[in-house]
Amino acid sequence: MIASKNADSKHFIELENHYGAHNYHPLPVVLNRGEGVYVWDVDGKKYYDFLSAYSAVNQGHCHPKIVYALMDQAQKLTLTSRAFYNDKLGEFEKFVTQYFGFEKVLPMNTGAEAVETAIKICRKWAYEKKGIAENDAQIIVCENNFHGRTTTVISFSNDENARKNFGPYTPGFIKIPYDDTVALEKALNSSANIAGFLVEPIQGEAGVYTPDVGYIRKAKELCQQKNVLFIADEIQTGIARTGSLLAVCGNCSCEQACEKQATYTRPDILILGKALSGGAYPVSVVLCDDEIMNVINPGQHGSTFGGNPIAAAVSVAALQVVFDEKLAQNARRLGQLFRKKMNGYIQENKLVKLVRGKGLLNAIVINDREDGSMAWDICLALMHNGLLAKPTHGNIIRFAPPLVMTEAQLLDCVDIICRTLRQFEK
Repeated sequence: MIASKNADSKHFIELENHYGAHNYHPLPVVLNRGEGVYVWDVDGKKYYDFLSAYSAVNQGHCHPKIVYALMDQAQKLTLTSRAFYNDKLGEFEKFVTQYFGFEKVLPMNTGAEAVETAIKICRKWAYEKKGIAENDAQIIVCENNFHGRTTTVISFSNDENARKNFGPYTPGFIKIPYDDTVALEKALNSSANIAGFLVEPIQGEAGVYTPDVGYIRKAKELCQQKNVLFIADEIQTGIARTGSLLAVCGNCSCEQACEKQATYTRPDILILGKALSGGAYPVSVVLCDDEIMNVINPGQHGSTFGGNPIAAAVSVAALQVVFDEKLAQNARRLGQLFRKKMNGYIQENKLVKLVRGKGLLNAIVINDREDGSMAWDICLALMHNGLLAKPTHGNIIRFAPPLVMTEAQLLDCVDIICRTLRQFEK
C-alpha cells in the first residue's frame, strides 16, 4: 500500500479515527519528522516536544548514534527468538547489569511487560525463598499508581476509567496512600505474606507527584526489616529524566555519584523501559541479583522478541549516549532553572497553583474551570504557539522535554509557556 501523498493533517486524523481503536485522545497534530528537541507536522510546522513520548526519547528524536545502531544491526540479524543464542544479547546483558549495578537482567519489550515480569519474579521468590505458601503472596502498591494497563495492573489501579468493565480483577495486592511511610509500615505488619512493595519514585501519570525527601529511603528500610522486596518502577523516571541516572538516587549532588551510582537507595528489583532505547525500538528490562532472579528457570517466563539483537544493540547505544552527553547533569541543571522561572510566573498570577517535579520531569497545576477543560485548552494554545504538551488528571500539564535541550532552548520554551498562560488569565 502506498502512503498518502500531499495529504493534510485532517486526512491522517480521519484515517486513525475511522480505522483505529479509540483508546487515546491525541492533540490534533500529525507529526512526520523529529530531530533533537523538535518535531515537525505534515504541514511543515516546527514544535518543541515537551512530552518526549512520555520520557521515551530522553536522548532526543532520532539521535544519530542510536539510529546508526538500529540500522547497522537491522542489516545483519534482527530476530532469533531465545531458542538460540545471538552475539548481541550477552554483550548487552553484561553492559546493562554493570551500568546499573545488578547481577542479572531479564529483557522484555514494553514497560507493562516488565512490570508483569517483576510481579512474577517477586511472587516466585516469595514462595521459594521466603517460604510464603503458594497463592498467598501479597504485594503492596500505592494509590494513584500507574504501572501499565494489563489485566493484572489495572486490578490494583484506582483509575476507574482504566478499570471499569475489565474485571474480574487479579487478587493479591494491598493498596496504600503514596508518600506515607506510616501506612507502609502498617501494611508490612499486617501479614506475614507480604512479598514486595511496588512503587514509582515519582508518580508521573498522577501529575508528577514528587514524594517527600527521604520517602524512598525510608520505604526501602522498612521493606528490608520485613524481608520484603523493594520494587522500583523507573520506566518513566529512570535513565536521567529526574537529574540522576535513577530517581532513587535521591539527593546526591556530586557528578560522580550520579554517574557511578556511588550512593543511592538500591531497589531489590529495578524496572526500566522507555528511554532504555531512546525511543527507537521497544526495550524493557527487570534487574535484580542472583538470589532473586535465579528463581526463574527455562520455560517459566519469556518473550519471542525479548532480548532480540536489534533491541540489545540499540539499548547499549542509548545508554552510552546518556553517559557520554551527561544528560543526567543537564536535566538536573535545566530542571532547577525551569522551576525557578515558572515559580516567578506563579507569583504574578492566580492561574497556576504550583509547579513541581525533579530534573526535567515537571508539571504545573492549573486553577481549572469547573468542567476541567482549561488545561486541555491551554495545551491546544501551546500547540498553536509551537510547543507540544499534554494534560493529565484534568487540571495538570506535564512538561518533559528531551534531555538534550540547551539552556537557550529551555528559556525560549518558558517564554512560550508563560506567554500562552497569559492568554488565559482573567
